[in-house]
Amino acid sequence: MVRRASMRAGVWGGALAICALMLAAPAGAATPQYGYRVVRTYPHGRGDFTEGLFYQDGYLYESTGLEGHSAIRKEKLETGEVLQSREIAPQYFGEGIVAWKNRLIELTWQSHVGFVYDLATMAPLSEFHYTGEGWALTKDDHRLIMSDGTSELRFLDPETLQETGRIRVTDEGRPIDNLNELEYVKGEVFANIWQTDRIARIDPKTGKVLGWIDLSGLLSAEDRAAGPVDVLNGVAYDSKRDRLFVTGKLWPKLFEIKLVRKDQAVPTHRRRHAHG
Repeated sequence: MVRRASMRAGVWGGALAICALMLAAPAGAATPQYGYRVVRTYPHGRGDFTEGLFYQDGYLYESTGLEGHSAIRKEKLETGEVLQSREIAPQYFGEGIVAWKNRLIELTWQSHVGFVYDLATMAPLSEFHYTGEGWALTKDDHRLIMSDGTSELRFLDPETLQETGRIRVTDEGRPIDNLNELEYVKGEVFANIWQTDRIARIDPKTGKVLGWIDLSGLLSAEDRAAGPVDVLNGVAYDSKRDRLFVTGKLWPKLFEIKLVRKDQAVPTHRRRHAHG
């Protein structure tokens, strides 16, 4: 199966993967480290190449990638049932999504175009354009926040979808590249770091990493052996009930987790797994 990870690795070479892991590593004890406790496990589509994820009004919204297989979906959390779906034109590689008022907004990977849909019906409304790659979207109270695979976060006007600014994400002064799927959680931006089992907790005012979440071992060896899986990717937050959800590309499960400071967490064996 063609994967975004393997396509990018083929273009940039194995050296990038090594560099990404080095950049994603914590700079030192000054940055708090977090593990996790699994609260509940939910089903997730084994064939879903997750690119975007958010929770709103009792439902999960998910976008999937790969040319010819990209779609946006409304899903029932408890069962994984797809309640509503719209496929994306086959030439586009679907990426991150976010809701703003009554609209659903989606990025594409390398096509420099995004799409706007009616949130209730998923009917297409309009499109917009941007430079560089599109990876993920989230929002705070007054703007959209976008990642593009670099160490920068972009800010977009939610009405015009035009860029209004950027910040560089750093840990102890060192830039953190490969910022991927995003979620806004209690004033922080949570960002999956592509090709790792880590999530950065970012201050959106300064770009500084406030903490690292290590999700190593979340998907069991048995689940990995049962079929092809790809990287950790997908963070959603239920602000009304303070629930944090995570999943990955082609993962058969979605997890509700609680964060635990590393000095309080049950030790887990850290490992890195190969792409391809």
